Amino acid sequence: MIKLDPPGRSTRPPQVKPLWDQGWYRFAARLPSPNFGPRPAGSLIDLIVLHSISLPPGQYGGPEVAQLFTNQLDWNAHPYFKQIEGMTVSSHFFIRRNGDLQQFVSTHERAWHAGTSQYRGRGNCNDDSIGIELEGLEGDRFEAAQYESLQALSAALMCAFPIRHIAGHEHIAPGRKSDPGAGFDWHALQQGLGLNHQYFPLSPGR
Repeated sequence: MIKLDPPGRSTRPPQVKPLWDQGWYRFAARLPSPNFGPRPAGSLIDLIVLHSISLPPGQYGGPEVAQLFTNQLDWNAHPYFKQIEGMTVSSHFFIRRNGDLQQFVSTHERAWHAGTSQYRGRGNCNDDSIGIELEGLEGDRFEAAQYESLQALSAALMCAFPIRHIAGHEHIAPGRKSDPGAGFDWHALQQGLGLNHQYFPLSPGR
């Protein structure tokens, strides 16, 4: 005997949506940036690069970072913006102080976050890395909600790509960049992800 579902009700299990859709993460607000390009053929995406950013520096919660990554920032809105006027940059992800997650570039594409860089014996880290910006200042501490979002995102990335390294901008461009800085808790990230130390840079701040 075939049992039919009552009208308006269903006993069938709901469909589970995939975490990724052509490189876009299901749990991130999608804000497409024009600042990206193709990855070189055969790129091995095995590196996550962590950054910190706030616009204007030290001010949180506004739309300015998203505006920068989408080429919509008003260069006249704050004196600091004149120092970066005309800059065309992006990151794959941005994690706000409250843990909210935004995505600007598909992980299948090359975001413009690393600049001149070298790590694990390879240069041009934009080619084969995922860039994640944390809302914050270099050297300052980050919020628990940010670590929670970062851990969940990193775990999802590790399911989608052969990630073997997680480093800061300071590690791939030493002397030129110093973010996320000493305020970032590398040990907390390592413990939260359950990874051994080989995934992380050998750094006094870790």
